[in-house]
Amino acid sequence: MTETMPETIRYTADVVCIRGGDVLVIERGWPPHQGRLALPGGHVDAGETSRQAAARELLEETGVSIPADALVLVGVYDGPERDPRGRYVTVAYAATVPDDTTATAGDDAAAVRWVSLNAPGDLAFDHGEIVHAAWRRQLTAAANHPSPATR
Repeated sequence: MTETMPETIRYTADVVCIRGGDVLVIERGWPPHQGRLALPGGHVDAGETSRQAAARELLEETGVSIPADALVLVGVYDGPERDPRGRYVTVAYAATVPDDTTATAGDDAAAVRWVSLNAPGDLAFDHGEIVHAAWRRQLTAAANHPSPATR
C-alpha cells in the first residue's frame, strides 16, 4: 500500500462579467502571472458561499456590484495543475451587466479592461477556458430563447 500525504485544496470563485460582446478582466498585480490578464475572483472566505465570494471579489477588484443571486453557474474547475501555487478548486459564475457599466481597478488588480468575449486573448490560469464556457452558455441561451425581434 502506498501512503500519500494529504493535499491542501484551496477554494476560490471567479466571475465572467459580460457587457455586450465584452468580458471584464483584471491585470494581476502580483504573482503568479503578475501583469497578465485574468478573471476577477479569489478565495472563498469562512462563512460565505462561492457565489457570495464571487460577488465580493468582483466588487473588490473592479468596483462592479452584482447581487450574488444574479450570478449564474458556469462550472467547476479543478484540474490539479491549473494553478502553480498548488491545488485550487474554482467555481466560476457569469453575469451580464448593462452596456454603461464601468469598472475601476481595486484590491489586487493593477488595472481592469473590457476585452472581446469571443477572443479574450491569452488569459492567466485556465481563465480562457472559463470565458469560452460562459460564451457558449450565453450563445445556447440566446438560441433557446430568441428575442422578440428575431422570432
